[in-house]
Amino acid sequence: MRALTIDAHGGTEQVRYREDVATPTPEPGEVLVRMRAVALNRLDLWTVGGLPGVTITPPWVLGADGVGVIQGIAGEAPGLRLGDRVVINPGISCRRCEWCLKGEHPLCVTFGLLGEHHPGSFAEYVVVPASNVMKVAHNVPDDIAAAFTLATLTAWRMCVSRAQVQAGEDVLIWGIGGGVAQAALRICKQRGARVWVTSSDPAKLEQARAMGADECLNHATEDVGRVIRERTNKRGVDVVIDSVGEKTWNASLQALTRGGRLVTCGGTSGPKLEMDVRRLFWYQWSLMGSTMGNDAEFAAVTAELNAGRLWPTVDAVYPLAEGRAAFERMARGEQFGKLVLRVSDG
Repeated sequence: MRALTIDAHGGTEQVRYREDVATPTPEPGEVLVRMRAVALNRLDLWTVGGLPGVTITPPWVLGADGVGVIQGIAGEAPGLRLGDRVVINPGISCRRCEWCLKGEHPLCVTFGLLGEHHPGSFAEYVVVPASNVMKVAHNVPDDIAAAFTLATLTAWRMCVSRAQVQAGEDVLIWGIGGGVAQAALRICKQRGARVWVTSSDPAKLEQARAMGADECLNHATEDVGRVIRERTNKRGVDVVIDSVGEKTWNASLQALTRGGRLVTCGGTSGPKLEMDVRRLFWYQWSLMGSTMGNDAEFAAVTAELNAGRLWPTVDAVYPLAEGRAAFERMARGEQFGKLVLRVSDG
């Protein structure tokens, strides 16, 4: 089958389009999905570069997100039939451990992601557990469906389940050019919050304002924490959505109000953080981590997708064979929204 793969870690030059990758076979409880479109995430760049504790077997198929049609079902798959068009939840859990039985699948002791811990979605066919797919409405375009799940599911858990953003609250979201940040903006606006966003690109800030952002800050030229405190009469924001890590941590805390909540899903600028613990207990902050989402959250975001809400911005669509060009665009940070790869038309 056709697929976008790597044989070794390194730069985007490692990304290779192949037509001789073995087609996977589903085992009981799994479905075979013929992919129609797939989408890049920052995770895919990290996988190409190499992640601690993650090993690959060449040719390693990249990719997490995607939409396709069920071509095979092994064993039982309640509610699913051959020919169903589905989106994929890329988070794979065991369904048997303590955390899975509690419904907290992202805390599973063997939790892993397509493209990182399991062969990915950037291929003609992918095999996933039946519980990891949900049917998508006919009126949802392939590029929108492909670009939806990972970013929106991640943002939903961060904003709704973890931070519990409420109407009237102020929320700061770093790096509005990315898919998770944009999904968080849409979710927070839908919940009635006042949203502050940042970027180093003035054009991206203008696009964010058109999406509904209330305050747009250039983090390359402005001291974000100081500006927010000035504009809020020293109060700060109720919630910070931070996936950057080292470079933004101090500014995030400076921007956070007393009793505020900070939730993070990544550390793109580095994993090590420093802080004065006295500020943590004195201001009674809640600092939270978040990864992907559980079955209930997957169902909730898919319902939003099928209802025509929270649809992502698609930056560009490439043929699968030109996937390396999409990786290079993401590596340069030029995109606003999601980069989609077209796999097939039917």
